[in-house]
Amino acid sequence: MQTVTLIKGDGIGPEITEATLKVIEAAGVKIRWEEVSAGEEAIEEHGTPLPEAVIESLKKNGLGLKGPLTTPVGSGFRSINVALRMELDLYANLRPSKTFPGVRSRYEGIDLVVVRENTEDLYSGVEHMVGTDAAESIKIITRKASERIVRFAFDYARSNDRKKVTAVHKANILKLSDGLFLEVARGVAAKYPDIEFEDRIVDNMAMQLVQKPELYDVLVMPNLYGDILSDLCAGLVGGLGLVPGANIGEEAALFEPVHGSAPKYAGKNYVNPSAMIMAAVLMLQYMGENEAAKRIEEALAAQIKEGKNLTADLGGSAGTAEMAEALADRIRG
Repeated sequence: MQTVTLIKGDGIGPEITEATLKVIEAAGVKIRWEEVSAGEEAIEEHGTPLPEAVIESLKKNGLGLKGPLTTPVGSGFRSINVALRMELDLYANLRPSKTFPGVRSRYEGIDLVVVRENTEDLYSGVEHMVGTDAAESIKIITRKASERIVRFAFDYARSNDRKKVTAVHKANILKLSDGLFLEVARGVAAKYPDIEFEDRIVDNMAMQLVQKPELYDVLVMPNLYGDILSDLCAGLVGGLGLVPGANIGEEAALFEPVHGSAPKYAGKNYVNPSAMIMAAVLMLQYMGENEAAKRIEEALAAQIKEGKNLTADLGGSAGTAEMAEALADRIRG
């Protein structure tokens, strides 16, 4: 039985986490959960939003499931999520956006995967004031990080029967930093002749995703562009409430919904647990529990298409717990 670090999160985190655990149990996967606290709860208990015990648990287990966290003002962290990724070198951020029939959207048949470099670019946090009236942030792009994220994207495409990888950049203007990323991407692509490769300038990519998203498959890009375009892709399929994320490194992986902690809805049994459930699907696939992952995803898709036992944002009147219980019953058959 595998041990997995569990971080229930802030705000709505505990509710959608409990809903997800119920669904995983219904799928018959046996997991030993090692619960640790981070975020607001951890400040009360330990005086810091990211206790060392969280890092130690993730390093020991190599696998974690996490609800959304709030970075408290004045904690010293730019972002708890960024701190976790940096500390554990979770260099690959995987964000799939897939259409669920029955969800209100302007598009059909969307199946996109954003692969976002997770450790550098403007998120390196190297910035300072220049006098009193200017601020400077330094964009860091390295050959090593670019090569491993592009290789990750091609390996993901190959192992998941994907046909094309598109590198996204702004090398026409940022000729050194994004120029390096594009140079590396082209070099890596040459080693994967079975996968089609192309590149797009980031502003054009945004337009292309709105006009003809069906032409794209796996998108790989530096940190900032990935943060922005992954939200755009989520908008194509109905919003962040349906989209999971995975943060993957050489030694550990952490799975989470990509939406925030929505504190105003905390404890109200109101929010949609689908993104957290889909994060668990990604985690189960990572664990090799592919049959269970498939059963959960197919059951969720069927429930959404049927239009019953859904939360308000999906057009229903069920609470978080009720939606999860109905989904668990469907999985158990």
